[in-house]
Amino acid sequence: MSRIANNPVNIPSGVDVGLESDSVKVKGPKGELSMALHAGVEVSKDGSVLTFSARAKDKLSGAMAGTTRALINNMVLGVTQGVEKKLEIVGVGYRAQMQGKVLNLTLGFSHPVSYELPDGVTAETPSQTEIVIRGIDKQRVGQVAAEIRAFRPPEPYKGKGVKYADEVIVRKEAKKK
Repeated sequence: MSRIANNPVNIPSGVDVGLESDSVKVKGPKGELSMALHAGVEVSKDGSVLTFSARAKDKLSGAMAGTTRALINNMVLGVTQGVEKKLEIVGVGYRAQMQGKVLNLTLGFSHPVSYELPDGVTAETPSQTEIVIRGIDKQRVGQVAAEIRAFRPPEPYKGKGVKYADEVIVRKEAKKK
């Protein structure tokens, strides 16, 4: 049984949560998000608190109750504070720059890499080796960051590539003669 579902989600002032039988809509100062609810999860609103419970006693319903609680909490945080992911580019000649909705990357390939940002996600490059991705949907921001990182993941010998700002690259020692 998930213990995460036992923690209620507090709804801050300025955030409106609309509950329907099969979906949840969260509206806040930064935007609006919606999500379909799993059939085995019951969400109830009491004032400014959301509580979650499994409709059945099976393992899947309990797990989905905890997952639903985490997703709705992320939605509430997203529409109030927003979500941010930072990427760093390591390597000689590796750089990034924004041009409108397109992120242009130079990552040591014979061609430049262009990545068009999806709707609801913005990016900025404070320096040529930093990328900051922002949005209100945590899943979408994380997916965009993962797709950008996948163009040139960091390698273990010199650490060159695109990495998350808080990621630690475990270095390998080069082969000895």
